[in-house]
Amino acid sequence: MTRTPTIVLLGGGFSDDPDTLLDDFVLERAGRARPKVCFLPTASGDAPAYTEKFHAAFAGRGCEPSHLELFRRTVTDLRSFVLAQDIVYVGGGNTANMLAVWRVHGLDAVLREAYAAGVVLCGISAGACCWFESAFSDSFGPPVPLADGLGLLPGSLCPHYDSEPERRPGYLAAVNDRVLPGGWAVDDGAAGVFTDGRLMEVVTRRPGATLRRVSVDGDGSVAEEAQPARQLGT
Repeated sequence: MTRTPTIVLLGGGFSDDPDTLLDDFVLERAGRARPKVCFLPTASGDAPAYTEKFHAAFAGRGCEPSHLELFRRTVTDLRSFVLAQDIVYVGGGNTANMLAVWRVHGLDAVLREAYAAGVVLCGISAGACCWFESAFSDSFGPPVPLADGLGLLPGSLCPHYDSEPERRPGYLAAVNDRVLPGGWAVDDGAAGVFTDGRLMEVVTRRPGATLRRVSVDGDGSVAEEAQPARQLGT
């Protein structure tokens, strides 16, 4: 069965939320019973507690969870392992460090191939930023532009848009100053689905949270447009 290249941007999930709504939504995107879900905790330095939390959250949920460590790597054939998955779920942490480690191990090329093959790619924070050309990232301390993404999606991304006070003004200023290209800002509690590079759906687990399009208008000013979001769990 041919599957469409899909990326899901998460503003929450097992690591932050008191419910399973966003993770259930991700599992449904695989379009099959008992999807194989691989967690990549690279951005946290493969923190054992983070991986344990993933397995605790996904055990017994109608899927086959696994994880892939690179700091304590045991998987020899990354390509075969990743392409056998239905979903690759990337955790949060340091985006810049994660991308550097992926490239050293050749995982960046494997993820590009997985995307083209229809493996659903998703993640929160760093795990959402990495799919874009660039991001507004706190990899170096306070959030700053990071032009180092995989470029599977065009433009830039800002995570935690409505929950961290410095994110919104800093991201808008970076786009306004042309330091970052326009792109998307995801609120905590929301998720956006991109297929073949186009936004197809936005969902939310709480009222008001959504995905926002940030762009430069014809007059040169920065504009943000909240996307209609479907409420989950109703």
